[in-house]
Amino acid sequence: MSVPDPPRVFFSYSHDTQDHKDQVRRFATFLRSRIGLEVVLDQWDDNHRIDWSLWATRNITAADFVVAVASPLYRARADGDAPPDEGRGAQFESALLRNKMTKDIEDGTRRILPVVLPGGSIDDIPAFLNPYSMTRYEIGEISDEGVAELRAAITGRGTHPVPPRGRWLGGSAEPQPILASDLPWTCAGQGVRRGSASIGDVRYEHSILLRPAASATAGTGFVELDLGGHYQRFSTVAGVLDDAADRFQVGRVRVLLDGRPRSEHDVAVGKPAAIDLDVTGALKLRLEMSRPGVAASPFGSAAVVVTRRRGRPPELAFGDPTVT
Repeated sequence: MSVPDPPRVFFSYSHDTQDHKDQVRRFATFLRSRIGLEVVLDQWDDNHRIDWSLWATRNITAADFVVAVASPLYRARADGDAPPDEGRGAQFESALLRNKMTKDIEDGTRRILPVVLPGGSIDDIPAFLNPYSMTRYEIGEISDEGVAELRAAITGRGTHPVPPRGRWLGGSAEPQPILASDLPWTCAGQGVRRGSASIGDVRYEHSILLRPAASATAGTGFVELDLGGHYQRFSTVAGVLDDAADRFQVGRVRVLLDGRPRSEHDVAVGKPAAIDLDVTGALKLRLEMSRPGVAASPFGSAAVVVTRRRGRPPELAFGDPTVT
C-alpha cells in the first residue's frame, strides 16, 4: 500500500527581528523534521538569486496549506498600514492570501491557517483572517502537544474523532434490543458457530453454539464480540442443548466484559441460566462455554460441583443473546 505524499505547507511571515526569524525557522523545522510535512520557508531558499515575488506566487499556488505567522509587522503589512517600500515580501504574500479569501472564503478559511507562536498575541493576526470569529492556532510551545490542533487541521485527523453513530430508534422512548450474534466477532474458538438451539424446551433461532465434533478436545469454546461502548445491557438464556448426545452433562458458561468475569453458571439439561448484565461502556464481550472437571464456581457456594465425562465434548449454547 503506497503512502500518500505529505501536505505541502507554505510559511508566510515578516522579518520583524532576527529572534522572530529564528523562532519561525525552529517552528518550520519542527513541522518538517518531527511531523513530516513538506514545509516551504524562504530561509531555506536564500542560497541563490531568486525572483521572490515569482517564488511566492508559485509556492502559494502549489501549497496545500499556508501558515500565516502572526507578528506586529506582519499584521501592519497585511492590513495596509505599512509604507509601500517596507516589508514588500510580506505585503505581496498577504495580498495573494487576501485574494484567495475573497475568491473562495470557505476554501481560504480551510487552507490559510493563522498561527501565534510562543510569546505572540492574537492581536497580531491580520484582520482579513478574522482572528476573533474564526479558528486560530496558538502554539504554547513547539512540541507534539503544542502543535496538536494545527496538525489536526492539516492532516484532517483530529485528537478526538467522531465516534460511530448508534442505531437510530426513530424517536422511540424505549431502546430496541439487537442480536448479539450479529455483532462483529473479533475472534472465536473451534466449534463455536451461529445457529438455532433448543434450551429448556424453548427454541432460540439466533443463538451462539458450541458443538465440536465428537473427536474434538472438550476444551473451552469462546467468542469475543465488539461492543464498542455503545450498549447498556446484555441478556440471554444459556444452557445444555436439549438434543445433546450426553443428556447428563453439566456445562459451564461465563460472561466477561473487557477481560473481567462478570457472570458464571453451571447448567444442565432442563436447567438453563438466565443472564442479564449491565454492559454500559464495555468495549469487548467474551462468551465462554466449557464442560469442566471437578471444580466449584467462585460466584457462589450453591454452584454445582461436577465431574467431566471423558471423550464427550460440551454441547452448549447462548440462546438469542441480545444487547440494548
